[in-house]
Amino acid sequence: MTTHVYETDIVAWANEQARLVRTGQFELLDLEHIAEEIEDVGKSEQRELASRMVILLAHLLKWQFQPERQGRSWQITIRNQRRAVQLHLKQVPSLKVKLDDAEWWEIVWGDAIYQASKETGLDNFPETCPWSIEDILSDEWMPTLPN
Repeated sequence: MTTHVYETDIVAWANEQARLVRTGQFELLDLEHIAEEIEDVGKSEQRELASRMVILLAHLLKWQFQPERQGRSWQITIRNQRRAVQLHLKQVPSLKVKLDDAEWWEIVWGDAIYQASKETGLDNFPETCPWSIEDILSDEWMPTLPN
């Protein structure tokens, strides 16, 4: 298959590449695009973790800064996102390094603040995440208003 098929019908291209691998026709493989797709899988997993963390952090911010609006739906979202993050980290343990990456946290926290601001109309959120990852992912912990 040609690069043209990769660019016009990635599913057909992927099926053809899988067939070539299974039949041992390695010389016909589109190695450049296979490498790209493998890298994209890793990027997709990273985006999934970041997306779930943004939702979780935004809801924790809303919980902390709008205590009068706390409700069951926020609790359910927080619980579900915690579990989804924990499961994702269990399934893809190499992503745990992201939790120690300051640049990654800056982006995720910024996105969470943006989302929480958009949903609440508030703009008094901390510039950096004040919570530990252990607290964020703990089923027993919920943030309270700062003193």
